[in-house]
Amino acid sequence: MLKKNILLIGTLYGIGLVFSLWLYNHKPMIIEDVGQLLPTKIKEVHSATSEAELQSWVKESIDNDEKISVAGMQHSQGGHTYYPNGNVIDMKNYDKILDYNPNEKTITVQSGVTWEDIQKKINPDHLSVRVMQSQNIFTVGGSISVNAHGRDIRYGSLIDNVESFRLLTPEAKIINVSRTENSKLFPLVIGGYGLFGIILDVTIHLTEDELYQIRSKSIDYQDYPDYFIEHVKENNDIRMHIARLSIAPKTLLRDMYITDYELIENQDNLTNYAKLKRDTLAAPQKFMLGLSRYNDWGKNLLWELQNKLYVGQDGNYITRNNAMRGASKFMEYDNAYRTEILQEYFIPVDEFTSYLDNLRKVLEKEEINLLNITVRYVNKDEEAVLSYAKEDMFALVLLINQGKSKNDIEKTENVIHKMIDVTLKHDGSYYLPYYSYPTQDQMDEAYPRNKEFFQLKKQFDPNEVFMNLFYKEYSQ
Repeated sequence: MLKKNILLIGTLYGIGLVFSLWLYNHKPMIIEDVGQLLPTKIKEVHSATSEAELQSWVKESIDNDEKISVAGMQHSQGGHTYYPNGNVIDMKNYDKILDYNPNEKTITVQSGVTWEDIQKKINPDHLSVRVMQSQNIFTVGGSISVNAHGRDIRYGSLIDNVESFRLLTPEAKIINVSRTENSKLFPLVIGGYGLFGIILDVTIHLTEDELYQIRSKSIDYQDYPDYFIEHVKENNDIRMHIARLSIAPKTLLRDMYITDYELIENQDNLTNYAKLKRDTLAAPQKFMLGLSRYNDWGKNLLWELQNKLYVGQDGNYITRNNAMRGASKFMEYDNAYRTEILQEYFIPVDEFTSYLDNLRKVLEKEEINLLNITVRYVNKDEEAVLSYAKEDMFALVLLINQGKSKNDIEKTENVIHKMIDVTLKHDGSYYLPYYSYPTQDQMDEAYPRNKEFFQLKKQFDPNEVFMNLFYKEYSQ
C-alpha cells in the first residue's frame, strides 16, 4: 500500500511538473512600447540577424495566415510595433554597416543600425548625418518609418535625405525602392510605420561635420517668428536651431530661450572638438526634470534653472556630430502607475503667436502635467504621403506626465483633443508616432491623404500581412 501511495504521489508530481512547464512555455507574451499604455498579447518575438531569417519568417507568416509587426527601439507610443496575437520582428540585431563612401558622402546600413553607430563610423572622416532625431539612440529603420526630423533647419525631414532602400515585401520578395525604381512605394514606406514591409538596408546622404558656436538668448514668444525669419532662416551660417517654451505657470508659453548653432569662419579647430561626447549631464538634468513632475513650484524652479544653465552660452563650441547626439538618459522614467508621453504639433510660422495665445487658454483651464516644450523648424514636405509639414512650420514637441489608469487615459485624451482642435484651427497638424488619442475626424483633417495611404496599403498588402495597432485604429 505504501509503495502504491508513493508511486501515486510521484506520478501526480510528475504530471504537475510537466503541466507547469507547459504553462510556462505557453504563457501569453505581453508586449508594450515605451508609452506603456497599450500592453498587448502577441504570439512571438523574432530577433533578426540575417536576410534569410527575415524572408523565412515572412513566408511562414503568410503560410500560417499570421500577422507581422516590425520593431526597433519601440519609441513610437501608439502600438505601431505590434498587433494582437501577431509576430514581432525585432530589428535591433540586424545592424551591419554594408558600404561607406566618404568621397560620395553616402553610407548604406542595415535598418537596425543606430544613428550612434553611423556617427562612430563617419566621425573620423569629419562627416555627419544630415537629418535625425535629437537623440542618436534610434534605429535607422525606425526613423525612416516615422519620417523623422531634427534640429537641422536646412535639410528638411528624413525623406529628403534617403537615396534608396531595399524592402522585404508582403509577398516575401526583396525589391529595390528609390525615386526611380518601385517609386510608388518610396513615399509610402518612408513615414509608413512598417505597414508595407521590412526595410532591409538603406542608403542615405551625408554632409560635412562642422564646428559651430553656440549662441543662446531669452526671447518673448511674440518676437520669435520675426527673429527666426530674419536672424536664423536668412542667415546661412546658422545650420541648426532649437528653442524652448516656458511651461512654468508664471510665464506659461510666453517666455522662451533659443539656441542657434552658427558656423564659425575658421574650421581649422574642428579636430580639437571632434571627439564624440558622452551623455554626461544626465543626473542633474534628470533631477531638474523630476522637480517639475509634482507641482507648480517645481515647474517654476526648473524654468529658472534652465535659463541660468543654458542662456548666455555664447563662446562655447561644438561639432555638428556632437550637437546631434543629444541627451536621452535624463528622460528615462520608470513608474508603476504613471508614464510620460509625447505630443508634437506643427504650426505655420505666421500662426505661431496667435496659436500660443489660444493653446495657453486650454492649458490654463485644463488639468495636464506638462513637463517640457521644445520648438524646432521643419521645411515643407510634399513627397511623403503622410506628410506632417504641408508648408514651412514650427514643430512643438510636448512632454506630458500622465497616469496609466483608464480614468487617467480618458482625462489626457480629453485635453489632447482640445489641443489638437486648436492646432487644426491654426492650419496645423500633429505627429503620428504617438498614442492614438486623436479622433478619426482630427486624423482626416490633419492628414487629408490618409485614406489614400490606407487604400494603397491594401493594394500592396491585400492580405494585411504587416499590421499594427495604429493601422487597426485609423484604417477603417
